[in-house]
Amino acid sequence: MTITRFAPSPTGLLHLGNLRTALFNWALARKAGGTFLLRLDDTDPERSRPEFAEAIRADLAWLGLAWDREETQSARLDRYEAAAEALKASGRLYPCWETPEELDRRRKIQRTQGRPPVYDRAALRLTEAEKAELAAQRAPHWRFKLSHERIEWVDGILGEQSIDAASVSDPVLIRADGQVLYTLASAVDDSEMGVTDVVRGADHVTNTAAQIQIIRALGAEPPRFAHHSLLTGPGGEALSKRLGALSLQDLRGQGIEPAAILSLLSRLGSADPVEPRRDLAEIAAGFDLSRFGAAPVKLDPADLGPLTARILHETPFADAAPRLAALGIEGPDAAPFWAAVQGNLGTLAEAAEWWDIAQNGAAPDVDHDDADYVALALSRLPDRPWGPETWKDWTGALKAETGRKGKALFMPLRRALTGRRAGPDMAAFLPLMRGPLPPRGPHG
Repeated sequence: MTITRFAPSPTGLLHLGNLRTALFNWALARKAGGTFLLRLDDTDPERSRPEFAEAIRADLAWLGLAWDREETQSARLDRYEAAAEALKASGRLYPCWETPEELDRRRKIQRTQGRPPVYDRAALRLTEAEKAELAAQRAPHWRFKLSHERIEWVDGILGEQSIDAASVSDPVLIRADGQVLYTLASAVDDSEMGVTDVVRGADHVTNTAAQIQIIRALGAEPPRFAHHSLLTGPGGEALSKRLGALSLQDLRGQGIEPAAILSLLSRLGSADPVEPRRDLAEIAAGFDLSRFGAAPVKLDPADLGPLTARILHETPFADAAPRLAALGIEGPDAAPFWAAVQGNLGTLAEAAEWWDIAQNGAAPDVDHDDADYVALALSRLPDRPWGPETWKDWTGALKAETGRKGKALFMPLRRALTGRRAGPDMAAFLPLMRGPLPPRGPHG
């Protein structure tokens, strides 16, 4: 069975960059009829916050990306300790006492000598007496001893990958303060949770090479890995500086539809066109890792507005009804109201504004030059109830009486009745107007 996972750190809000990782893993699992895990990587006690964990759950639920099981790394510290002890016993995890300043100084020397800034394994050359002396001064951090060989795997997006382990520093798995780092915790979790497929950003490729060796050192087989391209801004700039404005909470506040976000991210960077998709099953069924490329992908958040509008324009009333009811739009007028306004909506919240106009009327917006015409027109407006032909018959009679046509005929009437210069087809909207109208004036 296919088992994937999304493993965010609850140290901030979800944004479009890490949502893309969540979506890919969700879609891969759902398409295969497998299991999608939400794993909160919360081993950093200083930065992890319960409110961020709850926000992650809320964002995924809003998008419809349901998870089958939730795990938290903070509840598995004993498993990481056991794995660390096993790696120590096998000689693959060793203590180091260099300070950050010492390590930085060594890297600078290596660069000036034209050598790669790779950890030189000085800790492995220490005598027992030297280790004891350092241990008396400070606690060690622990590094995984990589086997200096080529680490190879077939990436689900990038294809064949090969990294010379000798070109990579032995990764730190446990800090001097005892905090287990992601590289160890993730390897243990993926092994023990039976994760079969991991999709994540291309910035993790080197990290993947190390994790493959760690997982094998723990006696397990690594999952299949795929690394999707990184997102950039519309001008190719790094997206990281703009992520605050691209949080899902912010987009939700702007009225962006979840389906617009998923439709964009599920195709962006692939060989397939971005098309509005409201059905999650359809998004999963059309997902194919092999269709994605390795080049960085430009993301323009402005694309989400038009996608949101297209999705709303195509949403049947039955699907929209629960959300409309939450806005107070219900009753016998709700279905014809949705049919009248949905084609003009940019966000669902705008429906509430039009419902208020329909139910309660609007302050008229009439130019001085149109005041007499509007007064005449309102005096000719038939009494309620109005039907689908009322607008046509009314404006037709006004055209014959005044000689007005086109915008000069229709626009002053729209502005007088709705207070807006644009909006739904008035032939469909007028019969739904229940509120008071502007005064009809002296014409009779």
